[in-house]
Amino acid sequence: MGLGHGRAQGHGIVRGAVAVLVIMALQPLGALAAPPARTELDVLGVALLLAGSLALVALRWSPAAAVAGTTVGGFGYLLLGYPGTGAAVPVMISLFVAAKTGHRRIIPLPLAALALLVVSDLMLVKGGLPPRETVHDRFLLAGWLVASAALGGAFHQWGNYVQEAERRAAEAERTREETALRRAGEERLRIARELHDSLTHSISIIKVQAGVAVHLARKRGEQVPEALLAVQEASSEAMRELRATLEVLRDGDASGSGLDRLGELVQRARSAGLPATLTISGSERTVPAEVDQAAYRIVQEALTNVTRHAGPASAAVRIVYGTDALTVQVDDDGLGTGGLPESTGLGLLGMRERVAALGGRLRAEPRPEGGFTVRAELPVGGAS
Repeated sequence: MGLGHGRAQGHGIVRGAVAVLVIMALQPLGALAAPPARTELDVLGVALLLAGSLALVALRWSPAAAVAGTTVGGFGYLLLGYPGTGAAVPVMISLFVAAKTGHRRIIPLPLAALALLVVSDLMLVKGGLPPRETVHDRFLLAGWLVASAALGGAFHQWGNYVQEAERRAAEAERTREETALRRAGEERLRIARELHDSLTHSISIIKVQAGVAVHLARKRGEQVPEALLAVQEASSEAMRELRATLEVLRDGDASGSGLDRLGELVQRARSAGLPATLTISGSERTVPAEVDQAAYRIVQEALTNVTRHAGPASAAVRIVYGTDALTVQVDDDGLGTGGLPESTGLGLLGMRERVAALGGRLRAEPRPEGGFTVRAELPVGGAS
């Protein structure tokens, strides 16, 4: 890529040099073909023509210097009264390039030189008017200079407009890509977190039931079926893989899970062998969706932890509708350590993040009489 850019730049320099040489060759020829003037073409006139043309070489590096050089050579030629007006051509070229590249401060220089030329013409006729041809040439030269500067300025403005449009298009495209990536990431997180909340509970029940069946079979001295052992092993492996996969995931939205399904959740816990009760007090009412879902997930995670870690235990779920908050409390009387933060994996951390995001408070600690308690207070803003 760098090599190609270098070649293109080299070709541009060559083309520019060739153009300057052509102009330098044509300038003296044009002067010789012009009608006779006040001063015959001599060595100084040719030198001024060539100097003005040669100054175009500086356009690539310093347009302002090129304008200054062409102005000195071209208008010096015209002030001395040499034939023809072709000396102004390099001035117009440099003026166009300077305006196009944004070098506006140098633009008044050729116009000032033109004004000096007009004053010189007036002084030569001693109070009269210059010949009609001279007046015509000066007006024509002024028009060409102004047109060159205006055209260069228009190209400059157009270039700025195109650059700004490209920048905005690139920014819009980048914003669209970032938005799409963010939404895709949020959707993946939502799905994964939902899987964590739902599958962890279901797999835990399968694991516990398989473990109980294996234990009872061995206690009775019966041969444990291979299929049952496979279920137990597969459920354990599935639990490990699920937690490993979702260990970086946290809170998310949920659908189809709320306070109205707590009865089903508690019933499933009973079916899995966990004696559980549900008590609802206070004035039941509709609460914000995020509070509704968070309450369900807190109860689900707490019951899952009791099933997995608390050993022989029972659980009591209490929901209290307060004036400004919904209180969710799950107590168990187990002897295990299932409620301890270090034993609950992502569950307790997820609870804390849910509650904190809603501006509530979570307390999870051992009970003095034994077992563990999880209590969350979720603000509802007095919704009714």
